[in-house]
Amino acid sequence: MLLFWKKGYEAASIPDLLEVMGISRSSLYDTFSDKQTLYRDALEHYKKGSSNKQTILEQASNVKDGILQFFEYHIASAYDTSLPGGCFVTNTATTLESPDEQVNVLIQTSFSELEQAFCELLEKGQQSGEIDKTTDIKTVSYLLLNLHQSINIMAKTGQNPERAKEMISFVITGI
Repeated sequence: MLLFWKKGYEAASIPDLLEVMGISRSSLYDTFSDKQTLYRDALEHYKKGSSNKQTILEQASNVKDGILQFFEYHIASAYDTSLPGGCFVTNTATTLESPDEQVNVLIQTSFSELEQAFCELLEKGQQSGEIDKTTDIKTVSYLLLNLHQSINIMAKTGQNPERAKEMISFVITGI
């Protein structure tokens, strides 16, 4: 997973994968059939591991704190120097030249699930009175999804994480 995350699908060669995994070529093909299947499995594995962030939204006691906690965790993860940088799913969405349909579905599902988690939290906020009933929560959810993705890209390019934190604080104030 880390090799694909760091290098991308195209640049991660079979010899690279064999070396990192410590297996033979026949074991790779016996277990995964091909490089594309291994890549999809790595994306699925990543997605399972990153589901903790959405749990923050689901368990938030109030909207603004939940969104802030989500983005604090996300920014820390995106800028974690022990990882390849950004987000494996975002990197895939922006760099894979000809993803197969299953990869496209995985990316779309990942994005739509996060957008839905934002929307559900914002709906709770409208019901509790924390968020104005006239707020277009679908648009705010989409904005938050896009901020999430832009933080991934900015982290990958080495931008200052403090600026991302300032941006999120600014947006949360306006919700």
